[in-house]
Amino acid sequence: MWLVVGLGNPGQTYRNQRHNIGFMAVDAIHSHFAFGATRSKFHSEVCEGGIAGVSEKVLLLKPQTFMNESGRAVQAAAAFHKIPLTQIIVLHDDLDLAPGQIKLKQGGGAGGHNGLRSLDAHIGNNYLRLRLGIGHPGIHHPEKAALVHTYVLSDFAKGDKAWLEPLLEKLAKHFPTLLTQGPPAFLQQMKTAD
Repeated sequence: MWLVVGLGNPGQTYRNQRHNIGFMAVDAIHSHFAFGATRSKFHSEVCEGGIAGVSEKVLLLKPQTFMNESGRAVQAAAAFHKIPLTQIIVLHDDLDLAPGQIKLKQGGGAGGHNGLRSLDAHIGNNYLRLRLGIGHPGIHHPEKAALVHTYVLSDFAKGDKAWLEPLLEKLAKHFPTLLTQGPPAFLQQMKTAD
């Protein structure tokens, strides 16, 4: 079984914020492949289903613990289903990537991301991270950290729809390639025009 985790914060207040692009990506996958109904389990919203061409079942998970405690939810789901780190993919926002840019990384540090920090503390860090660029407000000085915090917890601007919606649609469409052929093939598909 694959465990596909979107990071974000629960509730309507946070729904359209940059920090919630992980939730948005999981929702896009859910819609594209017509997964079953979502239920509450593992301190999360979860649904299980199949993805065309993928032999293993896929569990989509959106932790409802708030970002800083995401690891508790992921640990609970992974332990219950006995899912190894090599079968866990985490989709999350990344300040250091331009809006719409994506990268894949196995393991590594949390890079200041509190959701990843929580995951690393609860399950280790050797899971696959699908980094979704949200851009940076351009403030790198430590004393301006509050501005970065405000930026990630702000809603996407109306103009962001021009890149955000096509990105999520394309990601969902090509997601089976990530599970069946691996990161290089998936990234290649994401680079080519549909």
